Amino acid sequence: MKTIIAINGACGRMGLRIAQLAHEDKELEIGVALEAAWSPHVGRDVGELAGLGRLGVPVTKEIPVEKHPHVVIDFSLPEGTMNVLGACVQRKIPLVVATTGHSPKQKEEIEAAAHDTAVLMAPNMSLAVNVLMKLVGQAAEVLKGKGFDVEILERHHRFKKDSPSGTALQFAKIIQQGMGQSKLQHGREGLVGERPADEIGVHAIRVGDNVGEHTIIFSTLGETLELTHRAHARDCYVRGALQAAKFLANRPAGRYTMNDVLGL
Repeated sequence: MKTIIAINGACGRMGLRIAQLAHEDKELEIGVALEAAWSPHVGRDVGELAGLGRLGVPVTKEIPVEKHPHVVIDFSLPEGTMNVLGACVQRKIPLVVATTGHSPKQKEEIEAAAHDTAVLMAPNMSLAVNVLMKLVGQAAEVLKGKGFDVEILERHHRFKKDSPSGTALQFAKIIQQGMGQSKLQHGREGLVGERPADEIGVHAIRVGDNVGEHTIIFSTLGETLELTHRAHARDCYVRGALQAAKFLANRPAGRYTMNDVLGL
């Protein structure tokens, strides 16, 4: 039995790539394609937009009542997530949130939705990035109290709207949990004095078409450990989202993570 997916943000760069890779996957079927009401693509066939030929799935502004997707993959904007969230709660449709940049209030609403349906929200859908998060957490616990400074360096394309990346902030959260630093220092300028031990430096670089890089630096007097992930193409995020969708479909209500998908 195929997993029927709904794609929220279907006509964006990531949404169209989800359609293309899902179409290639024999375990998946595209059932619904969603876009904002003002999108000029509403009413058009998502297969034609994605270069796949006609699939018989028109782009709509909400999930049609006669459609019953097993899971929604949200790769849109924060506003797009909130637009589909109510329907997922009401109709008990599992939701994979791959969108980033939500406000604290929006995050609270997404978390609350887990009382009624299965929700998986991750700052990064890459399988390898989520393995790296596990490794960074282990390194933080082992190096706690041993005089190591920690810096996070992230690079993304010039079009990225949020800074630092949600992934970088998640790395910082993991390190704080393991080592106990109290402050995030976003860049440095001027005569700032010696580096305090209780901060994590976070540095965001925006250049060209960089898909995404994250380097976590653990350094002390005499040695340095660097853990790095580099995305060569956006497909790593799409494939991770599709794996998450397969995992989440038909799960009971609750909050899930990529660790659940990976079995970590």
